[in-house]
Amino acid sequence: MAKQRILIMGAAGRDFHNFNTYFRGNPEYEVVAFTATQIPDIEGRRYPAELAGEGYPEGIPIYSEEELPELIKRLGVDQVVFAYSDVSHLYVMHKASLVNALGADFRLMGPNKTMLRSTRKVVAVTAVRTGSGKSQTTRYVGRILTEAGKKVAVIRHPMPYGRLEEQVVQRFATYEDLDLHKCTIEEREEYEPHIDMGMVVYAGVDYETILRRAEQEADIILWDGGNNDLPFYYTDLHIVVVDPHRAGHETTYHPGETNLRRADIAVINKVDSADARAVEAVKAAVAANNPGAEIIMANSPITVDEPDLIKGKRVLVVEDGPTLTHGDMAYGAGMIAAEKLGAAQLIDPRPFAVGSIKKTFEKYNHLEKLLPAMGYGQNQIAELAETINRSPAETVIIGTPIDLRRVMKLDKPAVRVRYELEEIGTPRLAELLQRVM
Repeated sequence: MAKQRILIMGAAGRDFHNFNTYFRGNPEYEVVAFTATQIPDIEGRRYPAELAGEGYPEGIPIYSEEELPELIKRLGVDQVVFAYSDVSHLYVMHKASLVNALGADFRLMGPNKTMLRSTRKVVAVTAVRTGSGKSQTTRYVGRILTEAGKKVAVIRHPMPYGRLEEQVVQRFATYEDLDLHKCTIEEREEYEPHIDMGMVVYAGVDYETILRRAEQEADIILWDGGNNDLPFYYTDLHIVVVDPHRAGHETTYHPGETNLRRADIAVINKVDSADARAVEAVKAAVAANNPGAEIIMANSPITVDEPDLIKGKRVLVVEDGPTLTHGDMAYGAGMIAAEKLGAAQLIDPRPFAVGSIKKTFEKYNHLEKLLPAMGYGQNQIAELAETINRSPAETVIIGTPIDLRRVMKLDKPAVRVRYELEEIGTPRLAELLQRVM
């Protein structure tokens, strides 16, 4: 029988993992292309031959998803595999309808086809949407495990934005490691807080090789998910974070609903800043869709290092990029801090945006008086800095998980906003984590 010709729709993460674990070396299939979206400047590259393996001497080309209809026809595609995250169910079905109209099959791969088994215990932290508070929950869990005397290796969902052949396995234990690997703002936002806590972080492209390397120095693997994607590993304990600021999204976004239905523990976060009715709505959704899940209620208290620089000032709020863009949020911790501490005015950054930052506002038109910390490469980091410095703000509020002043020069005062998970009532996560300790 002729091999099935496969096109994988992705965003430089789940797509590569699906290929590595299922399609690479599989005699029934030939992957003829990847497409890319969500992340700038991914298309135009190739998945390298040394990673693709036998049968792909020239690697696999990566195209823009905008070319999908033409690619299905030109490459004779039999099956399209959808392999990226944090998109609405309606969005997924529109893609399926397009693919089916062109004669190809449309496929969503289940976790049993792509999950890997570890020799260590695995705790996974996932979410129903980007920006739910997954990272702070991972830090909280990591602290509990390390204080219990366990050696923890954090494995982060992939963000391979550089040369893929140089990013097969990446290990981060110091800030110097971040500089060595030329990490983007998005990578630093995820890695730095773990490094600050003394934990080692692994990431890259080949997640079986990454897992085997991490197992050599850890008692417990802590999966730190990206977007609202599924874990890459079979889990001994699966935690999902649910966001009452977007009540209803827990059952209308892919693959967040799958995480909701699979999880052992559901953390309902941001209770302190959410509407009480929304909190009850998401609590009911958890109970209806996963009645066996333990429910943890949590706050996300915000602290500011120099609050006096906000009160009465014209401020420019810079928030976590993915949370605002494909996470669809119109505010974040920085904006909450600005309003709580009495800022005189929130500067609209759009008139001062340049280059790719300007294009980001054109694409995500729900953004108004806040600036997403886009930084997928050195050029974009420079454009972000120029946008900030061109604004008339008296103070810059940095609502991202890292201090942007480490990677760019700002010509105006800035304050950092921090946020951590805080369980409501008697802490229970430590008790629930005993099953893996």
